[in-house]
Amino acid sequence: MSTGEKYVFAAYTVVLATVLAYLLIISLKVSRLERELGELARRAQERRAAEDAAGETSDRREAAVG
Repeated sequence: MSTGEKYVFAAYTVVLATVLAYLLIISLKVSRLERELGELARRAQERRAAEDAAGETSDRREAAVG
């Protein structure tokens, strides 16, 4: 293996490691956002259930979006 081939191999290895690190970081962020979204959805359901149980009427109406 020549010196040039070693440098090419090293460059590809660095690029591959960088891409894998980027993918790991993004996957961790996505999983954190999914957890937070699930928690917010759970809180919204609990709040709606508490409002319904208390007999509160709401002026909010569902509207089509999009």
